[in-house]
Amino acid sequence: MRPGPASLPAVSLKLWQAAKFVGGIALTILCLMALTFFIGRVMPADPALHIVGQDADQETYRMVYERLGLDQPIIVQFWRYLVQLASGDFGVALLTGRPVIDDIARVFPATIELATFSIIFGAGIGIPLGVVAAVNKGKWIDHLVRLISLTGHSIPIFWLGMMGLVVFYGWLGWLGGPGEVDVFYNDMVESRTGMLLIDSLIAGEMDVFWNAVSHIILPASVLGYSSMAYISRMTRSFMLAQLNQEYLITARVKGLSESNVIWRHVFRNIRVQLVTIVALTYGSLLEGAVLVEKVFAWPGFGQYLTNNLLFGDMNAIMLCVTLVGIIFIGLNILSDALYRVFDPRTRT
Repeated sequence: MRPGPASLPAVSLKLWQAAKFVGGIALTILCLMALTFFIGRVMPADPALHIVGQDADQETYRMVYERLGLDQPIIVQFWRYLVQLASGDFGVALLTGRPVIDDIARVFPATIELATFSIIFGAGIGIPLGVVAAVNKGKWIDHLVRLISLTGHSIPIFWLGMMGLVVFYGWLGWLGGPGEVDVFYNDMVESRTGMLLIDSLIAGEMDVFWNAVSHIILPASVLGYSSMAYISRMTRSFMLAQLNQEYLITARVKGLSESNVIWRHVFRNIRVQLVTIVALTYGSLLEGAVLVEKVFAWPGFGQYLTNNLLFGDMNAIMLCVTLVGIIFIGLNILSDALYRVFDPRTRT
């Protein structure tokens, strides 16, 4: 059935809004890529020199420099990169000699695995701590939670990681050390998802699975502690703002227990805000786990990006940064969708 004249403006408006939304995302990604490319080209790192080495003659260096297109103006280089990208060619990583897309497909699942465990730890502990601290404002438990949060913000994460290795791996021997598994278990499981825990379960290799669990607990806890500190502090602030509202008097007058008032009324009203906090924190974990991955020799995305930044490989850097931008955009879209689930007032 064709839409009537009265409905055409509404249909056109929705199409315009959808086109504007998609165009905004595309423009954001393009600006991010342009900024990254221009900054990368003014960095002191010289990929041609890394390839030929310090002892190469000038002619060899010049040939490689021109082959990489570094002799062209930056605008021309960026345009060539966009044309190459449009054809589905993401380039070859100079550091590994493999297609960049293959490298990222290899390392990114390990970071997803680590970040997922970290956000479960951070949100699973941080949200209840923030609620308890707000309900007991000014009491000893509130001061304790605030101290924990302050410590999580203040202690350098690389130092915390090294101390964790010294105590729980080196001294007590409770947890696994650097890497995803012990050397004995390397290459024992076929990589299907790139996430060792899932792959070992699929293969039925429980020894590998439990060894991988012992290795991921420490880096995930260290990374999750930082996110827990932030999430608990924000949860406490959101709860305090709601605890001063008059609707709580009505809820208590109706005879509701204090736990029902806190969790069914107060906490329900801060869920929308917490969605954004948790989503953005998860995005930060996906792209900001560099120090933890370095300390624990975790073969993930952060370590891959750092190595290529030092090498000056723009093919790898561009795709990594673009992927991070897409992740944050996707998480924001997911947050907006969850808003509509948690808050009916946004369903317009």
